[in-house]
Order: sequence, then C-alpha cells, then structure tokens
Amino acid sequence: MKTSEIIVFIVYLLCMLGIGIFFFVKNRNGGEKTYFLGGREMGPWVAALSAGASDMSAWVLMGLPTSIYALGLGQVWIPVGLAIGYTISWLLEAPRLRKFSIVANDSITIPQYLTNRFLSKSLALQVICAIVFLVAYTIYAASSVKACGTLFHTVIGMDPQIAMYLAAVVIVGYTFLGGFSAVCWTDFFQGMLVLGSMFIAPIFAAFMLDTSSMSALPGGYLNPFSSWQDIVSGLAWGLGYFGMPHIIIRFMSIKSQKDLKKSAKIGITWTLLIVFFATLIGVIGRLFLGFDESINENSLVFIQIVRKIFPGVISGILLSAVLAASMSTADSQLLAASSAFSSDVYKPVIRKGKASDKEMMWTGRIVVLGIAVAALIIASNPNAGSIMALVSNAWGIFGAAFGPAIMLSLFWKRFNFKGAVAGIITGAAVDILWYAFLTSTGIYELLPGFVLGLIAAVVVTFCTKEPSKEVYELFDKAEKFDE
Repeated sequence: MKTSEIIVFIVYLLCMLGIGIFFFVKNRNGGEKTYFLGGREMGPWVAALSAGASDMSAWVLMGLPTSIYALGLGQVWIPVGLAIGYTISWLLEAPRLRKFSIVANDSITIPQYLTNRFLSKSLALQVICAIVFLVAYTIYAASSVKACGTLFHTVIGMDPQIAMYLAAVVIVGYTFLGGFSAVCWTDFFQGMLVLGSMFIAPIFAAFMLDTSSMSALPGGYLNPFSSWQDIVSGLAWGLGYFGMPHIIIRFMSIKSQKDLKKSAKIGITWTLLIVFFATLIGVIGRLFLGFDESINENSLVFIQIVRKIFPGVISGILLSAVLAASMSTADSQLLAASSAFSSDVYKPVIRKGKASDKEMMWTGRIVVLGIAVAALIIASNPNAGSIMALVSNAWGIFGAAFGPAIMLSLFWKRFNFKGAVAGIITGAAVDILWYAFLTSTGIYELLPGFVLGLIAAVVVTFCTKEPSKEVYELFDKAEKFDE
C-alpha cells in the first residue's frame, strides 16, 4: 500500500464530486430535458469523449487486456469488432438519430423516440424498453462497481465490499446531483485520463522487457485465426453499438449536425486508439509478467504492470484510469436507466402525464439510488461472475434487443410499431435463451439475438398494417431536417 496512491485516489474522487455539485447549482432550475439530455447543448469534444468513455468501462482496462493476456490473440477480434461497430454507428446511425429524435416530438430517451417515431399512443414499447433497461443496466453497473472494489482491494488493501460502497457513493453522488451535464463532463476528463494511461503503461513495459528473462508464449498464442468461433463472436461485439442506449443518447445530445461531424472524428479516433492499446497491454503484460492465475482470475494485468513500473504518485494517477473507466460507464448507465423509468413509465403511466419538471428530476434521482443499490447487491455476490462476463451479458441484451429496431426505424420507411415491438422482444428473448442453453456452441449470444430480432421485426412489419400517412411524412421530414 502506498500513501501517495491513496492521496491521488481521494483527490480524484473529490474532483468528480465537485463537478456534480457545480452542475447541481448551475442547473437547479432546469427541467427533465436538462437533467436527462443536457438541453441538447453538448459540444463536439465533450460529446465524443463522453460517448467513448461511457462505452469503454473498466473492462477495457481490466477484462479485455486480461482476456488477451490469458488466451492470446484469438481474443483480438473483440476489439476489432468494437472498432468496426463504433465507426459505423458514428457515421451512419448518429446523424440520422439526432435528426429523427428532434423531429419525433423532441424525444429525450430511446424508448420515447421509438414510440414517437411511429406516432403511437400505446405505451407498450416504452414500458418494455424500460424493463429491459432496468434489468440490463443493473447488471452492467454491477460490473463497474465490482471493478472499483477490485482496484481498491489490490492497491490499498481495502475490503472489496467497503470499496464498492465507497465507489457507489461517489458515482451516485455526482450523477444524482448534476444529471446528464455532470455525467458528460466527468466522462470527458475521465476519457482523457483513460487514453493517457493506456498509452503510457504498455510502452514503458515494452522498453523494460528483458529478452533473456522474458516469459515464453504458449503455442498458438499469437495466432488470431485459431478458432472461427472467436472470430465470429468477436466481430459480433460490434453489433452492440447500434442498440446501446447510454452511448447513442450522446448522439441525440449534440448541439448541431456540424458539431456531430467533429464529434465523429474525435470519437472514432479515441476508440481506435483505446482498443489498440488494450490489445497491446494484454500481449506485453504476458511477456512482462508471465502467466499468473491470480492475475487472470481478478483481471489485474494493467494494475500489475503499472504498480511494478511506476512510483507512488504516478501509479496513483495511472490507476485512477481504472476508476475513471468504471465511473464513466456506471454514471451513464444509471442515468439512462433512470431516464427510461422516469420519462417512459412514471410520467405517462403512473402520473398520467401530470408530473412537473421538478418532480421528474427528483424521481430520476431516486431511481438512480435504487439501481445503484441493486447493482451493489449483484456485485457483492461472489457468484456474480467476472467483470468481463457481466459486461458481456448486458452488452448482448442491449445489442440484440434494440439494435435492429433502432436501425430499421432510421433507414426503413415502411417499418412499423408492431415490428419494433416484435424485434425488441425477440432479440432480448433469444439472447437470454442462447446464453442459458447454447453457450457450449462458442457463439456469443448477441449474434443470434440480433439476427433473429432483425428477422422478427421485418416479418411482423410486412404481416401487419402499413404506417399511416402521418408517419411517412414524419420520416420524410426527418430525412430533410436541416438547422
């Protein structure tokens, strides 16, 4: 345990809370749109790095590098799939989603957008989406909380349970107080920290490698083509981006289409660098540290490299990147789930549209607390699984359920409300059932969930009534939308 590392962590956590307090004071008179979407006033740098940081949770520093560290370059198809999927989402999905969400009654959540896109009076889609959000985001947030517990336990010897409670208090604190603006600005700074740390650690480790004592690699370790299942499943991770609400909500928050183009360049570059350095950390970590089952079991390759090379203050700053990655994702997940319940269930179903802006803000804050408590319970369970496993489960559900419906709503004029409902339910159900009964195939459950969800959405659309003339007009208006 190094005192300097503890001091760095404390200063870092206080800075994050300070941002939350700042936006709480600044936006105290704001309403639902301000709290959940930042008033659509995010600039290109903040939106881009916030989208990236909210995507790349602690798994990109702990889970992914350790997976490559233990299993070899067969796992490299995950970062390749992510890089391809993220690039496509910024170039094809982002410009249209921002325009369509504005034209569709200025929607501020994904469930709202999907309902308004079809001019539907039914609340079924919003309620279904909210349920999926609450379940998947609670699991996802649990992975981030667990990563914080692992970090504090490894670095300063703190009991993992206490560490998880401490991290949850800070994350909930600034999300509760500052809403979307606080989340985006903390994610911006955290995204810079994550990239810097992932750049520095593997390069220093590579220069310090001693070829005479370097650990030998097992046969096939450097072969990325050893398993077709690894290739297919790794590339399938990229499909998740099309339906990942806490990421694509950033597309909707950007100030203008012009700023969105700048954001795309920044966001794509950031993510390509991140997945490249994650791969580098895994391979160099295997050479530098040798194989250790405790490193593999606890996802510690990045942490061990940093602690072995750098003195206290520097290692404290670099290890704060794990905190940054965890917190930048958990805060976005809490806010997305909170907005889905508050705006899509509480206001229209429970309050029958009579809730005031102030009431909605406080409802959202209470839901943030509730989800955080549930995530803590899951993370505290010793049978909850690894950080990578928790992320994989949540990522699969979101991608399979929402990816096909959102993409079809943006590019297919004939797509209708019933098709969207069918696609979401089928995608989520297939993903869960495949994970429960067919993991032995070696195929990531997101792929069959996405494909069958897409098929269900198309088939049901063709088998049911065409959208109304007004829905066709909304589609045309969105395509021509210009500021």
